[in-house]
Amino acid sequence: MPPKEQKYFLPYQMRWLKDESKIKIWEKSRRIGATYIQSYEDVRDCLKGTVPSVWFTSADESAAKEYILYCSQWAKLFQAAAQDLGEIVIDKEKDIKALVIQFANGRRIHALSSSPKAFRSKGGKAVWDEAAWHDDDAQMWKALKPVTTWGFPIRILSTHNGKQKLFYKFIERINQGKLNWSAHKTTIQTAVADGLVDKILKRKTTEEERAQWLKEQEDDCFDRWTWLEEFCCVPVDEASAFLDYELIALAEEYNILWNEADPYKNKIENDLFVGVDIGRRKDLTVIWVDEKIASVKFTRAIIILERTPFRIQKQVLFNILSHPKVRRACIDASGLGMQLAEECQDQFGKYKVEAITFTGKTKEELAYNLRTDFENKNKRIPVDSDLKEDLHSIRKVTTASNNIRFDVAQSEVSGHADRFWAGALSSYASKTDAGPLIISSGGRRYSHTILTGYGY
Repeated sequence: MPPKEQKYFLPYQMRWLKDESKIKIWEKSRRIGATYIQSYEDVRDCLKGTVPSVWFTSADESAAKEYILYCSQWAKLFQAAAQDLGEIVIDKEKDIKALVIQFANGRRIHALSSSPKAFRSKGGKAVWDEAAWHDDDAQMWKALKPVTTWGFPIRILSTHNGKQKLFYKFIERINQGKLNWSAHKTTIQTAVADGLVDKILKRKTTEEERAQWLKEQEDDCFDRWTWLEEFCCVPVDEASAFLDYELIALAEEYNILWNEADPYKNKIENDLFVGVDIGRRKDLTVIWVDEKIASVKFTRAIIILERTPFRIQKQVLFNILSHPKVRRACIDASGLGMQLAEECQDQFGKYKVEAITFTGKTKEELAYNLRTDFENKNKRIPVDSDLKEDLHSIRKVTTASNNIRFDVAQSEVSGHADRFWAGALSSYASKTDAGPLIISSGGRRYSHTILTGYGY
């Protein structure tokens, strides 16, 4: 007879156990008993005879030993005849060994190393534990998937390990509706809500005690990225994004850019603010124009000037700054931008045009000012995938000397995030208490077509 499952497992574990999908994947927090419930499922399946064998692999040998220990415990609770065969050689030629438990009905559970070759020529149920932490996950998947050719199930469990791993890509494709697998997600907060702290402390806890326990766990992580990735199911690449996708999505709005066929010049009733990032690679310049309505800045134009002669850049910018509703502009005066910023100041005055020199402190002020606008929903941007990736590409990095640096995730965007800094400059331009500043730039190289009406 099987043990009383409710006695041993919490609701999120029961949800996993009751899911009999052919392939299921678990995006999970650390130390919530995922391997514990998986070992139970595997013993149950062997005793029921629904699988000929189980092939389990985790990221290291200690995890395999822990899994086998759990399996031995479940066998006793099932009152099943089982023999722990210890470590045996299952392939002499390839020197492949496994920890093995054999049941009276001949079914076996094998805990293998994390080497992909260990799964070659095997058949039965496959369990891939801590999938994101295997060194060669692509080869592991190639070896593991054929194990189930005859219809046996696959189980994939892991915490995240960045966005480059196959595990993250599985989750992403499921969320996009491109992969029809059963997906489970259990953050530490979900586990606590389902009774994890009560089980750890062996008593019923109050809401305040659970909140305090969570805070202690977060504090003990030392840095926020460890907390987010290891416990909150947030891939570190996303966790470290200065503007994450969710925050960017909340600011998106359709049909807010001016129509290039219908120039904006005589239709503006509110103040305009301009941010200009001068690119130094491929002569890229980004001009960002915001219209401020009450406290909200609506993006009206994002103009990309790529490989554009300086005289044309000057003409486009002068045409924008000559609009009577332009109240203030902040221009990147670093490097090549110094000349353009000076000429704009000579033409329109230093009160209307502020020259900004990029330094570490200035970048920090500009970046946080922009993020505050996003967090307070005071910045509305067009729906544009290139813009979204550019904004998302910025990462805040703390150096060994405890200085803050803003870098670009090169895997996501080519360049130095010119749009991000142009948007940051436009937001800063709208601050009434703005004063002299100093910054660094860069960005993705895309051409925008909103140049009609600027005298270009």
